[in-house]
Amino acid sequence: MAGKKIKFSNSLKDLIVIVIIVIVLFILSFFFNLFLFLVELFQKNPSLAQSIDEIIVLLLTLSICFGIFSLRRWSELKKETSRRLKLQEELLRNAETRAETERIISKQLRCEVEDRKEAGKNKKS
Repeated sequence: MAGKKIKFSNSLKDLIVIVIIVIVLFILSFFFNLFLFLVELFQKNPSLAQSIDEIIVLLLTLSICFGIFSLRRWSELKKETSRRLKLQEELLRNAETRAETERIISKQLRCEVEDRKEAGKNKKS
């Protein structure tokens, strides 16, 4: 097990990167008040602070919609991949059948050539 390398899929790598970015952003915003400018903006413009709940609902809805969009694309990708694999298997079967047919034809032609050579030798004798 010492030499065994773990291979991650691209989606798992993306997920790890997203989690790292979220953690780093949380730490930066917590320790350095990264979003303090938003607080100051809402303090200077109280009318904007009244719409913060709409902004939160909008962002939450947007993230849910992106999640649904991603799931639908993933489902389509799975179907397309399955369809392509079936077509690839069919192409391989056709190629194998063709190769076998060509082998049989080639063998038959060689037998006919040998038979004609043999028949030619018999006529000369």
